[in-house]
Amino acid sequence: MTEVHPKPLVRSSPAQKAGIVHLGLGAFFRAHGAVYIKESMAHSGGNWGVVGVSLRSPGVRDLLASQGGLYSAVETSGDGLKPHVVDIITDVLVAPEDPAAVLDAMAAEDTRIVSLTVTEKGYCRGSGPGALDLDHPDIRHDLTDPLPRSAPGYIVRALDIRRQRGLRPFTVLSLDNLPGNGRLTRRIVTELAAQVDPAVADWIERECCFPSTMIDRIVPATTPELVDRLRSEKGIDDPAAVFHEPFRQWVIEDQFVDDERPDLEAVCVQMVDNVEPFEHMKLRMLNGTHSALAYIGGLAGYETVADAMGDQTIAGLLGSMWHDEIIPTLVPPPGVDLRRYAGRLSERYRNPEIRHLLEQIAMDGSQKLPQRILDPLFENLAAGRPYDKLLTVVAAWARFLQSRAKIGRINDPLAEKLASIVQNARGDAQLVASLLAVREVFAGYPVDTIEEEMVERVGAFGANPPDTDIGSDT
Repeated sequence: MTEVHPKPLVRSSPAQKAGIVHLGLGAFFRAHGAVYIKESMAHSGGNWGVVGVSLRSPGVRDLLASQGGLYSAVETSGDGLKPHVVDIITDVLVAPEDPAAVLDAMAAEDTRIVSLTVTEKGYCRGSGPGALDLDHPDIRHDLTDPLPRSAPGYIVRALDIRRQRGLRPFTVLSLDNLPGNGRLTRRIVTELAAQVDPAVADWIERECCFPSTMIDRIVPATTPELVDRLRSEKGIDDPAAVFHEPFRQWVIEDQFVDDERPDLEAVCVQMVDNVEPFEHMKLRMLNGTHSALAYIGGLAGYETVADAMGDQTIAGLLGSMWHDEIIPTLVPPPGVDLRRYAGRLSERYRNPEIRHLLEQIAMDGSQKLPQRILDPLFENLAAGRPYDKLLTVVAAWARFLQSRAKIGRINDPLAEKLASIVQNARGDAQLVASLLAVREVFAGYPVDTIEEEMVERVGAFGANPPDTDIGSDT
């Protein structure tokens, strides 16, 4: 057998000129959007290099620094590892270290797109009539300090700088799993801008574009074992590598400032007039059942999506949920067979090479449940259709919170409130009543119509939820 001598990644040519700043340079963007952009430039050219921004820690910057911004995006399936080097990251900035440098990059004349993957909680959403939480500590800071902390704060301040310099605005491209992510981002940004300077808000409303998107690729957390495997099997020494399934999809509303964007159609990105049917399909059929697996599978002691799908009872529940409770709530996107899409999802979930941790999916449940589970549940209830499986997911979330509170690891923006509820509840009825009263999750839903049934389903998971650790928070 030929001995493999691992080699580090070394940049041999200058980085492309940057045209995009990306907030939240985590594994997902590097395994999805960055790959598309690289392929687009290889096909059609253009200066669309990416300046990555970490809004919290220097971890990704430190990994990429010694490699000149290079990293491996590794397709993982039964056919083994298929690595591809991605070379479009021109720089990585750490916002807390130098917020002015981040603003300079966003305000640069060559920057035409600011994209973001900051997770649901990164948008600082409120639960009142406004989309923005004006009491969020980062937003309170950003209202008065020109050097921001939040993603909305950076967008507002950078757009204001461009306005003052007489530059055109950049397109704001949200890549997070949120319904109407472009519309939501526009509302949050303009609400914050109106607090800073109404003239800025008016300019943003008039000149800026916020296309909605749907993104899809399963990207598990990178582990030392995967990095070691890449080294031993492919001879690539890359601690910054990201791993992903073969499948990918990106649907974008074609609304960009001055039509400035990469040639994404050339690499099979779907440019559409309305992304809503695609996003509803994905949020409910993929993300919704991922949440179901996270809470039900977690309570059953499974660690990964593939492990949980090996349980025929859980797999059967998902099949019924797709066909009886989720698909009836959807308008199929053009050319899509929703039942065939469900079958493809089931195949993807069973990929043993993708160790997608249930704990990773379960985090931030208070932010995810409304659009993934509650919306279709209450639509079915109002229409007289079945909703039993969706309600079971909500009940599993309640029991899951109890299990995590027992070991002090509720990973959620509402962790303190949720922990207090589950620790102080005296019986399932009080637990359910207290959770359904959490406005940030259940406001606007007729929760009194499901309370009694939910108590029964919580009880069906047993009186003593497990307190074992089912994975790492990554």
